[in-house]
Amino acid sequence: MTHDLLTLLGPLLTAEATAEAYASGVEPGDLEQAVWLRLLERLDADDPPADPHRWLRSAVRTEARRTRRTARAERPYGTEPTDVADRGPEQLALVAARHRALRDAVHRLPGRCPRLMMALLSPDDLTYREIAGELGISQGSIGPERSRCLGCLRRLLTPEVAGD
Repeated sequence: MTHDLLTLLGPLLTAEATAEAYASGVEPGDLEQAVWLRLLERLDADDPPADPHRWLRSAVRTEARRTRRTARAERPYGTEPTDVADRGPEQLALVAARHRALRDAVHRLPGRCPRLMMALLSPDDLTYREIAGELGISQGSIGPERSRCLGCLRRLLTPEVAGD
């Protein structure tokens, strides 16, 4: 049944995601992936939608709205919250030490994580499309991979932060 439902909804999801993606400023594939994930979570919880077509249309619109809200709230990172000229030598040394610790931890990550994290931390502020092209991976896999890498990075940095 699950396979039949996924096969049945595939073309509709592609069409709906393509239509909504332009207005929300997200890639259609990312929108599709988010909706597939929501559907699979429902199916895992043994809560299939009563009207799959209606649910899918609603889920695409909900994900598109969520993406628009997130995009409005996001702000580009600066190098640091305050201007370098306002810092004394102590603050500059602490910032440099934090950056070194982060770079060292990133280089100790397993698999593709070091390259992915360096691309995400790049001062060039690369898009997911640019990162995917640079690393030779699908754009839709960047988010899940990033989450896994951040979890590994968190585990690596926790002992260092606790030791400070």
